[in-house]
Amino acid sequence: MHVPVIVEICAGLGTVGAAGLGVAGFAYASHWPTSQIFGRTLIAPRSPGQLALTFDDGPNPAWTPRLLDILAEHNVHATFFMVGKFARAEPELARRVTHAGHLIGNHSWTHPDLSRTASATVLDEITRTSDILAEITGKPIRYFRPPFGGRRPYVLRLARQLGLVPVTWNAMTADWSEPSANKIAQSLIRKIDSNQSSGRASNIVLHDGSHRGLGADRAPSIAAAEQLLLRYDRTHAFVTLDAWQ
Repeated sequence: MHVPVIVEICAGLGTVGAAGLGVAGFAYASHWPTSQIFGRTLIAPRSPGQLALTFDDGPNPAWTPRLLDILAEHNVHATFFMVGKFARAEPELARRVTHAGHLIGNHSWTHPDLSRTASATVLDEITRTSDILAEITGKPIRYFRPPFGGRRPYVLRLARQLGLVPVTWNAMTADWSEPSANKIAQSLIRKIDSNQSSGRASNIVLHDGSHRGLGADRAPSIAAAEQLLLRYDRTHAFVTLDAWQ
C-alpha cells in the first residue's frame, strides 16, 4: 500500500481510527514472526525437506540435560537460544550443549520485549549475552532471536552491527503453557506440514526453559520434541540454523 493511500485512509478514519491503525501496524511489524517490515530476519528457506529444531529460554538444569540425551539418541543437532543470565548461572550446562555439537544463539540477558526497551538497555542486553556465551563456549555467537519476537528497526540494525543474524520462526505453539505433549506435537505437525505444502522448511520453536526462572517444568515440550523426531527423522533432514546461511 502506498503512503498517500495510508494518509487518506487515516484521514477518513479520524484521529482515533488512525491511532488504532498505527498501533495495529506496529504490533504486526514488531511481533509477527514472519513480518519483514522493520527489517529482514532469518525464517526458513525454500527447502521443504529441512527442519530446524530450536529451543528458547535455557539452559535449564531441570530439562536441558534430558533434551540433550534425546537429541543424541536420534543423532540430531539443534539450535539453542540461551538467556544470558541463565547461561552465567549454568556455565557447565551451556558448555555441554556446545560440546554436543549444537548451535548456541543469543536470546538477550533478561528476556525483555526489545521492541519497547530503551536503546541503551537493548545494547546491554545483547552485548552482555554474546560476551558471556562466547566466553563459555569459546566460539563467537552468530545468531540472535529477540524475546517474544519483539523488534524494531534499531534492534535489528544493532544486531547486525554486532555480527548477529536476527532469527524469528514459522512454526511455534504455546508449549510453555500447554500441559499435553500430544497437543503441542500435533499443533507443530500441522504447521510443519503446511510449510512443506508451501515449499518451505520449518524453523520450529520449543522451550527447554522459562524466562521467569531456572528449573521450569518443560516435560511436555521435551516429550513433544521427541515425537517430532520420531515422526520426521526418516523423511526430513534436521539442521541447525547455520545451514541456512
